[in-house]
Amino acid sequence: MRIKLEQLPQQLQKQTVPLFTLSGNEPLLILEAADLIRTHARQQRYTERELLTVDQHFDWAELLNAGHNLSLFGERKILDVRIPSGKPGREGGKVLEAYCAALPPDTVTLITLPRIDKQGQASKWFKALETAGTLIPVYPVEREQLPGWIGQRLARQQQKADTATLQFLAGQVEGNLLAAHQEIQKLALLYPAGNLTFGQVKDVVLNVARYDVYQLSDAMIAGDTARFQRILTGLQGEGTAPLLILATLAEQIRQLIIIRKGLDNNQPSAQLLQTARIWGERQKSVIAAAKRINLQALMQGLVNAAEIDRMIKGVAQGDVWEGLLQLGLCFVMPGKKQF
Repeated sequence: MRIKLEQLPQQLQKQTVPLFTLSGNEPLLILEAADLIRTHARQQRYTERELLTVDQHFDWAELLNAGHNLSLFGERKILDVRIPSGKPGREGGKVLEAYCAALPPDTVTLITLPRIDKQGQASKWFKALETAGTLIPVYPVEREQLPGWIGQRLARQQQKADTATLQFLAGQVEGNLLAAHQEIQKLALLYPAGNLTFGQVKDVVLNVARYDVYQLSDAMIAGDTARFQRILTGLQGEGTAPLLILATLAEQIRQLIIIRKGLDNNQPSAQLLQTARIWGERQKSVIAAAKRINLQALMQGLVNAAEIDRMIKGVAQGDVWEGLLQLGLCFVMPGKKQF
């Protein structure tokens, strides 16, 4: 059975499931969910705990042995299995299938995985985990959700802030939930319950945001000028290779060209998105961008990207980071002449 992360507390209250699988790449949310499961299991008198971490030298027989070796004192057990790679391999996959087919008694098994791609989710071992127990996919908190997430965390410690302050906080901690959690806890230590002013938050919260090139691409197609500039500055400060940034933005432009040409020829949006290999929640924003930006601007964007590539390789003169900034801004502010 697959449930959402926010449904986990209610699911635990209903019954003690013998198998839980957490899958995702957000360390804070994974840690909190795992702690919640382990705490509930201990309350149900699963007092013994055994930890298995799967690496390239792991003997999969250990999993079967751990599941079926009862404690000398007959205690219920929590079996904590972590697979950091998310790839158990052929042998591991077969062992997981066998384990799910005969779950050990008096044992709550918690399996932790990174985010698994579509091919991995179609594997027999992954489907066995989902069928035999409770699967909880753990997704990252997106930028537009972050102010609300922060507000909920503040409410837990009897604090609250206005919309502008929450937006400021989100900008300071974007892409780094663990640091966000620490900054929110810091506010609880420094200020009493009640309303937090913008000045109080600004004086305390550090800029701990972390960005990646895909967030930069999302800001470009969303037409968010301030966020595009902030993320690009962050990537520069973190030492991200300009060539990686350029490749990501150029690929996004090519995808927009495919979609824009198709829209101009009255092709169905769903077919165009599939051709451009745009999936999930990004589809809506990409279609909106393709409708907003004309084909001429997109083609000029590729020309500008080629010029930046020459700058990076030392063939052409110019400031690479200024070029990347202008490349993005010519799409968030279409019609403005760049380069």
